[in-house]
Amino acid sequence: MELKKRLGMIDVFCIASGAMISSGIFVLPGLAYDRAGPSVVFSYLLAGVLAATGLLSTAELATAMPKAGSDYYFITRAMGPAIGTMAGVLNWVSFSLKSAFALVGMAAVIRLVLPIDIRVSGVVLGIVFVGVNLVGVKAAARLQVALVLGLLGLMVVYILYGLPAVSFSNYEPLAPRGMVSVFSTAGFVFVAYGGLLKVASVAEEVRNPGRTIPAGMILSLVLIGICYAFMVAVTVGVVEADVLRGSLTPIAEGASAVMGRAGGVAMGVAASLAFLTTANAGILAGSRYLLALSRDGVLPPSVGAVGARFHTPYVAVLVTGCCVILPLFVNLRILVESASIGLILTNMLALLSVIVLRESLLQNYRPTFRAPLYPWLQLAGLAGFVFVILEMREEVYAISALLAMAGFCVYWFYGRARVQRQSALLHVLQRLTARELVDGALDAELKEVVRERDEIVVDRFDGIIERCPVLDLDGPMERDAFFAEAAEALAVRLGFEEDPLRRLLSAREEQSSTVLAPHLAVPHIVVEGTDAFEILLGRCKQGIRFSDDNAIVHTVIVLAGPPQERNFHLRCLAAIAQVCQSAEFEKRWLEAPGEQALRDLFVLSRRQRTDERTLEKAT
Repeated sequence: MELKKRLGMIDVFCIASGAMISSGIFVLPGLAYDRAGPSVVFSYLLAGVLAATGLLSTAELATAMPKAGSDYYFITRAMGPAIGTMAGVLNWVSFSLKSAFALVGMAAVIRLVLPIDIRVSGVVLGIVFVGVNLVGVKAAARLQVALVLGLLGLMVVYILYGLPAVSFSNYEPLAPRGMVSVFSTAGFVFVAYGGLLKVASVAEEVRNPGRTIPAGMILSLVLIGICYAFMVAVTVGVVEADVLRGSLTPIAEGASAVMGRAGGVAMGVAASLAFLTTANAGILAGSRYLLALSRDGVLPPSVGAVGARFHTPYVAVLVTGCCVILPLFVNLRILVESASIGLILTNMLALLSVIVLRESLLQNYRPTFRAPLYPWLQLAGLAGFVFVILEMREEVYAISALLAMAGFCVYWFYGRARVQRQSALLHVLQRLTARELVDGALDAELKEVVRERDEIVVDRFDGIIERCPVLDLDGPMERDAFFAEAAEALAVRLGFEEDPLRRLLSAREEQSSTVLAPHLAVPHIVVEGTDAFEILLGRCKQGIRFSDDNAIVHTVIVLAGPPQERNFHLRCLAAIAQVCQSAEFEKRWLEAPGEQALRDLFVLSRRQRTDERTLEKAT
């Protein structure tokens, strides 16, 4: 059963924002100040710039393939099922552990008011969020919207009250440990932006994903990045260095200094909302990883079961809920850091996936949003993330390697026998080695994804194009030679003799030229004595000389049908005109790797499609 498209712009923004705002801003500034001093403000800005490289690449991938599972789905199609499965398992665990950490933080806040054991309240909160996600993605998103809007309101209040109270003497010296500490601390605080990409995991449930996903993600990064910078700037400016250095409650310290006890309480509420949004977004996103793994056959089908009533992957939600609750009973310190490196690897693999998919020249890789400055943006992002990883501890590497190995074992011992999937990486290797390594299966899958994304309803014209003959010709040739080959290809389908068809095509051309554009000719004839309507696609990269004035065309589309199909004949001409007027049509046509790719240029085009049943009623 398919997931319903129920999420809009505000939902995407709030899922991305809620996944980001957590301990990264309410806990880390004090620890980061101890490393970089007042220049920690610039560390947060640099971390945001680094996150932008992963965001823009993920936005491109999500608009090309808006499917549940986000980076797992992208990475599998780009780099193969083994690497994809490792990434999927690693990120599922990473999101679950971040959610568990958020529940611990919320439980600690509750304990300040009520004498309840942290683990007990954490389990209760985990069960509540699992229940919300079982009811439906829209219910989870509505809760996320309410929590995030309340949280942003409190953050803005803190900034507005705090800015007039900033003491610039607190910024002297600006970088006591040098500028190198600014860059290394940017890696330390990167976790503050780590949840930004979670929204891609629910891309399949987003309305108009081609516009909504990149807009929501970019808006979230810009607004939250600005809030981060101002909140840290205020905190450094109003809290004494000795108090701020190493503090685990830096924002609460700043609020107390500016607004008194009421401000401290308000920031305590804001921190609570932040932990709640992270926990909710983690369960929402993490469950979609299991759904995608199950759909691909890497996990049992039962894991991806979607409920008939609420249209949610209830088994995946329950399993993710268990993964969130169980860590509440163990030491989370190293595990939370491992979750952070998992998010960094997610960004790196997204950058690599964009490079691989673009260089594969897959015809049906059609993102509606393209990351700018390719490939320099991706290469710069990869270099920055490598620097960040080198700043992390060895224990984190070991645990991440264990999780990656667990993902590989899932693929090797269960999924390998059930999943036979080609990747874009094989297409790149095919280009480099000139060997046949692929059979078009990935392009066919991407074709269906585009159809679903753009809500393309196949009409009669599409149906004819899907099965029409294609002539992909070598060398320059004359018009009559082309007509002879076209007549031979169409004769059997029309139930007609070759020579009469060739003469009809030549006679039609002599009446008036069918060259409609410098690269395009559309010969169209009426064939008496047949009931079939056929279309032929012809490509000649070196050109066909079509008329006495030496008009050279690379694209020829032949229409042939009986007199009673005149109305449909005209609709086909209109459809061809819409497709071929596209600015990129000629380039795509000449670069298309084969016959099916030529057909796909028409059947995946953005054009006005006709409901034949409506036309029949009208006539």
